[in-house]
Amino acid sequence: MTFPPALHAEWIKIRTLRPQIGALAAVPLATVAFSALAGLGAGDDDILFSAFFGVNFGQIAAIAFGTTAVSAEFHTGALRLSLAAVPRRGSWFAAKLTAIGLPVLAVGLVTGLTALAAGAMTAGPQARDATPAEWVRGTAGCAVYLTLMALLAAGLTTVLRSGVGALSILVPFLLLVSFVLGDVNGNAADFLPDRAGQVVLHSSWDGTLGPWTGLAVSALWTAAAVAAGLWRVRVRDA
Repeated sequence: MTFPPALHAEWIKIRTLRPQIGALAAVPLATVAFSALAGLGAGDDDILFSAFFGVNFGQIAAIAFGTTAVSAEFHTGALRLSLAAVPRRGSWFAAKLTAIGLPVLAVGLVTGLTALAAGAMTAGPQARDATPAEWVRGTAGCAVYLTLMALLAAGLTTVLRSGVGALSILVPFLLLVSFVLGDVNGNAADFLPDRAGQVVLHSSWDGTLGPWTGLAVSALWTAAAVAAGLWRVRVRDA
């Protein structure tokens, strides 16, 4: 089987499993809800980040989407059938990641636009503190960042062969460990995948990385997880 039909097969799997559709739908819902609340109390804070503050919670849904899309292969034994249809394991893994990344990127763009509108509306006149270029950067960065987090989760799930294992590492890390390390270790924490990637959502920043270099660091984390996942797929029996 060539790549296009393999991708089509992976997309069918994703859109026919309710947990994955639910996780994908939760991305904009969680992001917009918390962004609107943050906009109400923005004050003199970074108005751009206030508008996209909900990404901190929307990324959990994106991660859940990435993990469930991969873990279903291991839980149901579907991986044997998948590899029987696509013997080239690299091609199968690429199709799986593409079927995960493209929907998250599309939903991420919608999420970014909606969060921008909700955050700007609740912030009122203070929304003018951010320039149009910053709003565009934040919207595009939101979509790319959520996609990277979903693919990072997919790669880690492939390595561990367990969605529960990947979630039990990533969710506490993003919600707790990253913030603690950021307060203790200063600039060293700027290179963590979430803190680096979220620089693109700020109007101003004091850290080492800029908006696009921060996303590049997150992309390196994701690339490492994906590379490890590919190695795991190739060396481990289905």
